[in-house]
Amino acid sequence: MSRGGEMVYIPDDSDFSSFRDQCESLEGWHCRYNKAGVTVWSQGQEESCTVQKIKTCISCKDVPAETLYDVLHDTRYRKKWDSNMIETYDIGRLTVNADVGYYSWKCPSPLKNRDFVTLRSWLPLGNDYMIINYSVKHPKYPPRKDFVRAVSLQTGYLIKANGAGACILYYLTQVDPRGSLPKWVVNRVSQFVAPKAMKKIYKAGLKYPEWKRKHDPGYKPWVYPEQNTLPSVSLAELSVQHADSLENIDETGLPEDHLSTSDHEA
Repeated sequence: MSRGGEMVYIPDDSDFSSFRDQCESLEGWHCRYNKAGVTVWSQGQEESCTVQKIKTCISCKDVPAETLYDVLHDTRYRKKWDSNMIETYDIGRLTVNADVGYYSWKCPSPLKNRDFVTLRSWLPLGNDYMIINYSVKHPKYPPRKDFVRAVSLQTGYLIKANGAGACILYYLTQVDPRGSLPKWVVNRVSQFVAPKAMKKIYKAGLKYPEWKRKHDPGYKPWVYPEQNTLPSVSLAELSVQHADSLENIDETGLPEDHLSTSDHEA
């Protein structure tokens, strides 16, 4: 997602518009799964040597768009519903609608656990919302020995209001989990994982209002920037995280039947 591949930048209106077009367009996408209100598409070939883009859509009855937007921002609540998460926290803010954050998640044995450092940006558009990210390097958060540093080439959510008190959630991702897993394995597993992840987010949206009433209900720095107490981060501190600059960890001994058990939400 980074322009020119080298310079870190904060996404602008054209980037959000392009992301929305990718979510809503069917051209060039192949449907891989369509069941129980969840659809999964992929772009590119499963057997390819590159990581596919995966796109998922779910209709969320009884969850307003603004509620799902809160769910996807609220790191405290994430601990309640994201069972694969090991740790997540915000590192610092870039602008009122962009920050840098850390996320790590559990992978099925014998895979090593993964982590990300990403630049995330968000845009409310009336009744619709977008959140997008891509991987960056921060000098104070280098790759750790106990994790494989994964790379988000482009990941994000489009939340569209769908009548009163309902919404449609799109999730689009192109992530290189690194290690030495064949790309076709990564591509196939992503298609299994996506529907489970979307259903988890939907259920989290149903339960969020009750949880939030008991946990600092007025605190939403993603809505009220004046509440944001994160330290400022300069773009000059950051650089684009390229997958080929990371160490390859050998995981080739992993049997294929282990690979459908993880349901990470990026």
